[in-house]
Amino acid sequence: MNTLKVGDKVPNFEALDEQGNRINLKDYKGKKLIVFFYPRASTPGCTAEACNLRDNYDVLKEKGYELLGVSADSAKKQSNFKNKHDFPFPLLADEDKTVINTFGVWGPKKFMGKEFDGIHRKTFIIDENGLVERVIDKVKTKDHAAQILG
Repeated sequence: MNTLKVGDKVPNFEALDEQGNRINLKDYKGKKLIVFFYPRASTPGCTAEACNLRDNYDVLKEKGYELLGVSADSAKKQSNFKNKHDFPFPLLADEDKTVINTFGVWGPKKFMGKEFDGIHRKTFIIDENGLVERVIDKVKTKDHAAQILG
């Protein structure tokens, strides 16, 4: 797993969001961007994380941040997830793992004694020039906005 680190230039990426809109890094040029990766839409931890970001969205926007959620779920699953919880930010349906691999968040994981490959829950804060400003490795799903703002 070759994860992007602080100071790295984020390579341009492109993926479809939950509505089929083409989203790429260039869309956020000159803006601060939070890209949060989560293992699977509609699971308890991922729901808590995304809802916490939704509940603090206005504060994040006031601080100049745009948000993008990313998982390997289908557009339909992402759309259901977004609509059910009324998320005000796009969710990328990165089924081919283009964005996931660009950021280097796919790799071996352990869960309940089993090892498997999957998405590591990480958040990247990217500055206006497309450089990684911060990486949050240990995401607190219920208090994630505070980690970002802290």
